Amino acid sequence: MHRLEAMTIRATTSAAAVPPRRRPSAAWPVLALLVSLPLAVLSVFRAIPAGWPTVVVQLLAFTPWLVIPAGVALALSVIGRRAWLAWLTAALAAAQLFWLFPLDYGRGAPEAGAGTVPLTVMNINSEFGQAEAAEIVRLVRENGVGLLTVQEHSQALEDRLAAAGLPELLPNRHSDPTDDAGGSAIYSAHRIEAVGVLPDTPFQMPIVRLTVEGTAAPAVLEVANVHALAPVDVRVDQWRSDLAALTRLAARPGNRLLVGDFNATYDHSEFRALLDGGPDGRKMVDIGTSAGMRLIPTWPMEGQWLPGIAIDHLVTSPGITGSGYAVHRVPGTDHAAILATLRLPAG
Repeated sequence: MHRLEAMTIRATTSAAAVPPRRRPSAAWPVLALLVSLPLAVLSVFRAIPAGWPTVVVQLLAFTPWLVIPAGVALALSVIGRRAWLAWLTAALAAAQLFWLFPLDYGRGAPEAGAGTVPLTVMNINSEFGQAEAAEIVRLVRENGVGLLTVQEHSQALEDRLAAAGLPELLPNRHSDPTDDAGGSAIYSAHRIEAVGVLPDTPFQMPIVRLTVEGTAAPAVLEVANVHALAPVDVRVDQWRSDLAALTRLAARPGNRLLVGDFNATYDHSEFRALLDGGPDGRKMVDIGTSAGMRLIPTWPMEGQWLPGIAIDHLVTSPGITGSGYAVHRVPGTDHAAILATLRLPAG
C-alpha cells in the first residue's frame, strides 16, 4: 500500500514537472503578414503585363531584391507555426526565385556548321561625359575590346579619350557629342558604316554596320547604340515608345546587337516583349540575364542610395553566343561599364 502511494506521488510530481506546451507568439504571424502584403501586391504587378503607372514601373525595376523580404516572410511564418501562412509565403518566395533565375530567357545558338568570329564589346553611360577617360581606355586595352559604345557622350569626353590613347586601340569612330544627355559615340577596331538612327527618340540611337574579319569569312553585325528615356513623371509614355521602337528593330532579320542604357530591367514587361520579338519569332538574348547576373547592378554606382539594378544591357539576336559577361565600375559616372565576348556567325 505504501509502495503504491509512493509511486502515485512520484508520478504526480513528474507530471507536474513537465511545463505546459506554450503556443507560439501571435507576433510572428502578424509580422509575416506585414511583410507579405506589400510583397504580394508587387508580385501581382510583376506577374501581369500591363501599362502600369510610373510609380509601379519604377518599383518593378527593383523586383530582384524582393527575394530578401520573401525569405524573411517565409522564416517568420515558419516560426509562427501557421501552415496556411507558410504555404502563402513559400509561394511568394518561389515566384521571386523564378523571376530572378528565369528558365526561358533565350540562349544564343550558332547555326549548325557555321564558323564564328569573336568580338569583345563594352558599353558605358558616361553621365554627361564625366566618366574617367583613363579608366575606360584601360578597360578597353586590358580586355581586348573591339567595340565600345558610349551614351551621354560629350566633346570634352571625346578629347580626354583621345588624349588617353583610345584612337590607337579603336581607330574607327561614329560620334555625335552634345552638351546634354543626348550624345553618343561608337568606337571600333573594325570597319563601321553608318546605317541610320532610330526615329522618334529624344536621345540619339545611331545604328551602324560592323564588319569583323574572321579567319575564313567575315561577320557582319548591325549595332544600335541604345539610350532609352528614363520612366520618370509623364515621360513614361516616351519610355514605352522607345522600347517599342527597339522591339521593331529587334524583329528585323540579320545579326544584331542592341547595346546601351535601356533604363529598363528584365522585370519590365516592355523589355521582355523586346526579348520575345526577335526575328522569325525567336527570342533575343540578354547576355547578362543568360549569364545569371541579374543581381549584379549597373546603376546607380554613385549618388543615389538605392538598391542596385541592371538597366544597361547587351541584347543580341539569336545565333550569337556570349561569354565572359562582366560589370566594371568607372569613376565619374553613376553607370557601370558592361562587357562580354560575342561569337558572331561568319558569312
